[in-house]
Amino acid sequence: MRQLAITIKAPARARKVLVELDANQFETLASVLGFFSTDFLASVNRAEKDLVAGQTREISSLKELRNKFD
Repeated sequence: MRQLAITIKAPARARKVLVELDANQFETLASVLGFFSTDFLASVNRAEKDLVAGQTREISSLKELRNKFD
């Protein structure tokens, strides 16, 4: 697995974290996470088709999905 050196800045008591990546680092991260895999790209294409066809629904919380699949 490739190593990725990124800069992470987190103030002592803040609830936010700033991650700085240049274009090459971002591409490496996307590759490591599998965003260029054929399976992922196919799932994105299916999701776009579902969105265009209106086969989506709005949710207010991820808990709604958990309750649906329990």
